[in-house]
Amino acid sequence: MIRLLVGLGNPGPEYDDTRHNAGFWWIDHVARKLGSTLSYDRGYHGLVARVNRPLPGIEGPVWLLEPQTYMNLSGKSVAALARFYKVAPEEILVAHDELDLLPGQMKLKQGGSHAGHNGLRDMIAQLGSAAFWRLRLGIGHPGHKAEVVNYVLKKPSPTDRAAIDDCVTKSTEALDLLLAGEMERAMMKVHAKPPRPKPPKPPRPVAAAGTSPAPPPTDTP
Repeated sequence: MIRLLVGLGNPGPEYDDTRHNAGFWWIDHVARKLGSTLSYDRGYHGLVARVNRPLPGIEGPVWLLEPQTYMNLSGKSVAALARFYKVAPEEILVAHDELDLLPGQMKLKQGGSHAGHNGLRDMIAQLGSAAFWRLRLGIGHPGHKAEVVNYVLKKPSPTDRAAIDDCVTKSTEALDLLLAGEMERAMMKVHAKPPRPKPPKPPRPVAAAGTSPAPPPTDTP
């Protein structure tokens, strides 16, 4: 069961639409979906919302969190809230930008390394565990490691932004499953590919005016 939903990003209007803030975009969408509003809480160094679970039979609130510590200190905010409310790492889902996936791609997984992502790096250090869940929202890679810092702090193209927003919307279709702890079903829904459209049937030949279609060939002795 997921009790804490985290989105990673950087605070401030200059970062709002940059690739590194894809996790914030996700939490903002979840908050709208759940009819909640995030507000700053100094004790947890972030924007926080407490939401009653939309599922019957499951007790306890869901917490939404956008750390306002800047990316490199994200764990400071997450750990403060998780420890106060006794949320285990396995009960945390963090949404973040992912260089190794193209815009329009996303993956849900549990655990693993930080793979160079400084927000994840600090979360692992502060929580003392890498067992939290990750929703990896693809932003693509600039092609060269030296360009990564500038790349993630810039706005995606309109086409890429639309593809990322589409993943944000589609992934929240699995929100009830995530909150209920049905992670395998949630993964199947998140990873499902849209069905391929069927190719159109070729048009049937039309006989010319005043003629009739030629009879089929027959065998003669």
